[in-house]
Amino acid sequence: MHILKSNLNIDFNQYRKLANVFSVLLLIASITSIALNGLNLGLDFTGGTLLEVRYEQDVDRDKVQLQLGQAGFEKSVVQYFGTSKDITIRLAPQTGRKADEIGNEVLTALRADEVGKVVMRRIEFVGPSVGDELAEQGGLAMLVALVFIMIYVSLRFEWKFALGSVAALAHDVFITMGLFSIIGMEFNLVVLAAILAVIGYSLNDTIVVFDRIRENFLKLRKSDSGKIVNISLNQTLSRTLMTSITTLLVLIALFFLGGELIHGFATALIAGVFIGTYSSIYVASNIALVLGITKDDLMPVEIEKEGADQDALM
Repeated sequence: MHILKSNLNIDFNQYRKLANVFSVLLLIASITSIALNGLNLGLDFTGGTLLEVRYEQDVDRDKVQLQLGQAGFEKSVVQYFGTSKDITIRLAPQTGRKADEIGNEVLTALRADEVGKVVMRRIEFVGPSVGDELAEQGGLAMLVALVFIMIYVSLRFEWKFALGSVAALAHDVFITMGLFSIIGMEFNLVVLAAILAVIGYSLNDTIVVFDRIRENFLKLRKSDSGKIVNISLNQTLSRTLMTSITTLLVLIALFFLGGELIHGFATALIAGVFIGTYSSIYVASNIALVLGITKDDLMPVEIEKEGADQDALM
């Protein structure tokens, strides 16, 4: 584990331009995909019908999915609900049809091979207006989070660091959302929660780096800004990598063993951890350097002591 020691001397500055190009390309690809293809919004945002059914015996989720597809419900989402006997089914919006009518058709399809062994426990309808409201509130939540983060970092550090941190967080959010747009994975409220978690994770990593940069600006007053940032990144690299690796181990386990319900959640967090680790090393500090951060911005303000003028005259 020698590569994780804090006495590393990697020249991060020589890769700054390459990192900038890489980030710009990722952002262009993500924004273009979102603009052209959009997101594969789940029923949380588009509305639809939610049904919960119970079997007397364990049931194969894939078999239920196949039965619904044969009955004309191609875009259904089938998930286990607590046990392998309980199933939740989400159906896309169907104009001009009542929820009871849809529920009867679903039961008929499911009872084709399991006569009398399927019971409808719950049926709910989510209107498109509710989905639009959820989408609006979710976007507002991310915007408010970024604004308060900028205020917090400005108060704790300096406004140039605040812009760097918010730029890095926006960078992480757009690229993670762009990934979902490119691969076409469903984007629902669970994934939105994961993206908010990515914001918190990336910010925590960025704050650690900024803390070390501030310390080194006060200690190494004769060094230039680029060199101080490079030293700080080397000193925090072991902590950054170990945090990311241990987090990824848990997320990978959730991805493969957590089931369909949190598959999108784990995917968003895995992508977010990768891109968040990268942005805390390059994007946030690069923005601060571009804005011209210097030791004068972080030097404590000298407060003239009362009576200092009289002492000087004596």
